[in-house]
Amino acid sequence: MNYTEAVNYIEEVPKFTKKNKPENTLELIRRIGHPERAMKVIHVAGTNGKGSVCAFLSSILTRTGKRTGLFTSPHLVEITERFQINGENVSHEVFARAFTRVKEEVDAMIKDGYAHPAYFELLFAAGLLIFAEEKVEYLVMETGLGGRLDATNLVEHPIAVVLTTISLDHMEYLGDTVAKIAAEKAGIIKEGVPVIFDARNPESAEVIFQTAKEKHAPVYPYYGDQCEILDKTDKSIDFLLDCRYDGEDHRKMRITVPYLAEYQIVNSSLAVTAMHVIDKNSEVSDGEIAAGIAATRWQGRMETVLPGVVLDGAHNADGIKEFIRTVVSVQERMPVSLLFSAVVEKEYEKMIAEICESVHATSIVVTQIDGARVVPAEVLGGMFRKYTDAEIIVQPDVEQAFETALAKRGEGMLFCAGSLYLVGDIKAILKKKSEK
Repeated sequence: MNYTEAVNYIEEVPKFTKKNKPENTLELIRRIGHPERAMKVIHVAGTNGKGSVCAFLSSILTRTGKRTGLFTSPHLVEITERFQINGENVSHEVFARAFTRVKEEVDAMIKDGYAHPAYFELLFAAGLLIFAEEKVEYLVMETGLGGRLDATNLVEHPIAVVLTTISLDHMEYLGDTVAKIAAEKAGIIKEGVPVIFDARNPESAEVIFQTAKEKHAPVYPYYGDQCEILDKTDKSIDFLLDCRYDGEDHRKMRITVPYLAEYQIVNSSLAVTAMHVIDKNSEVSDGEIAAGIAATRWQGRMETVLPGVVLDGAHNADGIKEFIRTVVSVQERMPVSLLFSAVVEKEYEKMIAEICESVHATSIVVTQIDGARVVPAEVLGGMFRKYTDAEIIVQPDVEQAFETALAKRGEGMLFCAGSLYLVGDIKAILKKKSEK
């Protein structure tokens, strides 16, 4: 099975299967030989920020000479983005070889009466094989949708668990309160495994503290008050982190996070804490950790892709709140404009209303993400007109919408937001242009 055949097969999977019980996925992992047992796994869950935390950790470990695998989702352009080794996507050939092996085991499972694995379950199994065959020492692993029932939770003995910001999202699957969602996310906590987590929300923190206590897991909460911003630019933030852990002397680190969004202070601080926790003998210096943070590159999270052009995949309540906070800080210094789209299951009118309440865009271009989840651009445009007097331009074609938004940017900054699918489409457009 070559790369194209493997991708085509995977993309067809959602049409004839659904998420399975953990026992079904465990059988697949057993059949491929439990490759995760050969690696030191750092398991990361949360509503927002988990991909960024994973990227920070991968960058730090790679910079310090550790062969490091990174498993994240979703991909924006190519499926191989989900599997990185030392910061680079694996090759088509490596992915195809691993998936061919997984497909052979899936066929055998079905003959034995097991259910066909779901989309994410297949990719998780392929990823474990890839990282084992490529002999990674550390695997930084992001959960999919939840935590407790997530396929990744079959990893039995991670060396650390990180829980990022938890807020309301995917409520139809995870629960209708922050506490219920936190309980699902906290399901990745294992017996005796240290837990590093964002404790700024008392509702989620209480659940995590209790779960960790039940599992006899050491806790390392982040409350936010240990950070002091020193300087901000349109590309980065310098801050001082007070690394205070029970029973240890305080030490302060100066960190440059290479993003303009303040929420990356939280995510990078969680990553730094996780490194301090797993590096018990202090083999990695704070200078090396800070250099790894500064060198991190992560797609679609307040990512500057062209001068004055920023992509952000904010698509839920907490993500939009942080997006607005960042844009408001920029519009104090220069004009801002917006390219926006959303998919049907998101509360897009609420997102639009909140953006318009605080963001004073000079122009807003709306477009649409094609497929079953499409919200017509004209619908989005009509909603923006309800909440703002800014110039609204409706352009259903994403490429033309992006070109229009670039032309309207002028001397200000263009933010492209509302959906990771929009970010992926724009990344594909930029890739096509660079290849030409």
